[in-house]
Amino acid sequence: MALARIVLKPGVDKQNTEYGAEGGWIDSDYVRFRYGLPEKIGGWTPFSQEEQYLVGMVSEIYTWNSLNGSPYMIIGTNRKLYALNGSLLGDVTPIRRTATGVTFDTVDTLTTVTVNDTAHGCIVGDFVTFSSVTGNPGGITNASLTGEFEVQTVPNANEYTIVSPAAATSTATAAGTANASYQINVGTAVSTLDYGWGVGSWGASTWGTPRPASSSVSLDSRVWQFDNFGEDVVCQLVNGGIYLFNTSAGVVARATAIAGAPTKSTYAVVSTPDRHLVCFGTESTIGTPSTQDPMFVRFSNQEDINSFIESATNTAGGQRLTDGNHIVSAVRSRGQILIWTDSALHAMQYIGPPYTFGFQQLGSNCGLIGPHASADVNGVSFWMGKDAFFMFDGTVKKLACTVQDYVFKDLNVVQNAKVNIGVNTQFNEVTWWYCSYTADYIDRYVTFNYLENVWSIGSMARTAWTDIGTFSTPTAAEYFPNSTAAPMSTINGLTPGRSLIYSQETGKNGNGAAITAYVKSGYFDIGDGDQMLFMKRFIPDFKNQEGNLTVHLLLRPYPQATASPSSLDPYVIAPNTQKVDTRARGRQISLRIESNEVDTNWRFGTLRVDIQPDGLR
Repeated sequence: MALARIVLKPGVDKQNTEYGAEGGWIDSDYVRFRYGLPEKIGGWTPFSQEEQYLVGMVSEIYTWNSLNGSPYMIIGTNRKLYALNGSLLGDVTPIRRTATGVTFDTVDTLTTVTVNDTAHGCIVGDFVTFSSVTGNPGGITNASLTGEFEVQTVPNANEYTIVSPAAATSTATAAGTANASYQINVGTAVSTLDYGWGVGSWGASTWGTPRPASSSVSLDSRVWQFDNFGEDVVCQLVNGGIYLFNTSAGVVARATAIAGAPTKSTYAVVSTPDRHLVCFGTESTIGTPSTQDPMFVRFSNQEDINSFIESATNTAGGQRLTDGNHIVSAVRSRGQILIWTDSALHAMQYIGPPYTFGFQQLGSNCGLIGPHASADVNGVSFWMGKDAFFMFDGTVKKLACTVQDYVFKDLNVVQNAKVNIGVNTQFNEVTWWYCSYTADYIDRYVTFNYLENVWSIGSMARTAWTDIGTFSTPTAAEYFPNSTAAPMSTINGLTPGRSLIYSQETGKNGNGAAITAYVKSGYFDIGDGDQMLFMKRFIPDFKNQEGNLTVHLLLRPYPQATASPSSLDPYVIAPNTQKVDTRARGRQISLRIESNEVDTNWRFGTLRVDIQPDGLR
C-alpha cells in the first residue's frame, strides 16, 4: 500500500483527551517546538569551569556590564548574596550588625559552642564571622574559632550556638573574646501557609520559652530582585530591605543598605530615562517597617536614590493604588512601568513636575502569581496569573493555552513566590518554572513560543533564569536541597542546600549526563475509528540527528482501553535507518519519540506510514 503522510499540529495539547487531540502532540519533556516541529532542547554546562556551589536556593540572577565593559553577574539566594566578575566569585551578603567583646561557653569534649552576645538578633541558619579571637576558649584554639559559622540554635536573645571544627578540652564559661560580623538574617527556601504549628525551624528554642523579640517568621520563601542604577545594582529583598552593590568596589566588597530609602518594600525598579528609584508596597513613613502599605508606591528624587522625602524642590513622591490587596511586582515596558497587584494591572508613566508620575489602571482580574512571574519582550509583557496566562500589548489579553488545566490544577499555590519566568529570545520563548501540587521545590516548566503561539511542558527545574546579553548563552540556576557540597569558602557547621549556575543552550547533555527528551502524539486512526488498522512500516524523518533515538508505538482498541506497545516495540532509529518494519495492529495508535543517551540531538520531520485496514485476529 502507498505511504501516507501524517501531519501533526505543533504544540502540546492537554486540554483535550488523548483521542480528542488526534493530529497533535499530548506530552513532552525537554522538547521545544520550532517552525512547527518538535526538537530536543539544548544542553547545559556549569557556568564556571569548576563547579562553584552556592549556599541556598537562587531566586534571581542579574547580569550587566560595568562602564569599562567588564561582565558582571549578581546572584541572590535565600541565604546569601553573591557577585561574579570573570572567574572571581565573591560573597557580598550585607552585614546587619557588628559587635566586639563576644565570649564563648564550652563543654569538655563537645564541638558545640555557645556564643554570648547581648541582643544579637540572630535566627537559626544565620551566618556570623569571628575575628580577633583571643583566649583559646575551653582549649579550642583561636584559629579554630576564626572564620565564618552558621548559627545552629538560638536559646534566647543573648545566646546562640555554633559548631567548632575542633572539640573543647575543658568546660569554660564566658571564655575568650572576639569581634563578630553578622550577615542579614537568612530567609526560608520553603514557603509556609500561615503562622502556627510547624512554622519556623525545629529546635529553634525550648518548649515554653518565649521567642526573642528579634525573631522573625517568613511566610514566603526569600526572593531577591535586582536593577541597575548606572553601573551599580539595586538589590531589593522582596518584603525586606534594599541594598546597593557598588560595581567599582569589586566582588570583594559587600552590598550596603541604601541610606534614606525605605527599609521594607515589596519590589523596586529604576525608571528610565528619568532615573527615579521606585519602591512598591513600601512604607508610608520612611524607615518605619511597621508602616508598610502593600499598595503604596514611593519614588525617590530624580538621580538621587538616597532622597525619598518629597519637598517643593525635588521630584520625590508617592501614590497609593486601589485595585488589589497587595502589589506583587513591576516591570519596565515601552514608555512606562507596569505594576501588578494580586488582582489587577496598572501603568506608571513619567509626566514631569509637579506630579512627576501619572498612574492608570489597565486591567482587572488579571493579577500576578509571584514577584518573578512576569517579563517584557520588546514592549509586550507576558505573565502568569493565579488561573491563566496573560499578555499586554496595549490591551490586556488572556492567552489561549492548550495546557492550562494541566498547569493550574497541579500547582502548589503555597509556593507561588517561587514561580519564575525566563525569556529565551534565541527561540522566541517565555518559560515559567513552578512547583507541582506535591512539590515544595520547582519541578515543572511550561513554555510559550510567542511567535508561533504553541505550548510545551517538561520537568527541567530552574529556580532563576536570565537571557543572553552580557553573556553569550542564557544563564540559569538549579537547587539541590540535600546537597552538602563544599561552597566557595569554608563555613563551619553549614547545613545542606546548594545551587549551581549553568550556561544553558550549550552542548547536547545536561551537565555531562544524558537528557531524557521525548514527545508523544495523540492517538490517530482510520476514518472515524470504526476500523482496525495495521501499520506495516514507517519512514523515519529526522533533521540534525546525532546518536540513536527510540520510537514507541502505543496501541489500543478503544479510547478508554489501556494502551499496550506493539509486538516489536521499541524501535531504535540510528542516523542511517531508512525504514522500520512495525507490524503494529490496533484501532488507534500513538507515537512516542525519545532519546536518553549522551550526545544525542534531533529534530522531528514528517511521519510517513504504511497503513491499511485490518481486523482483529
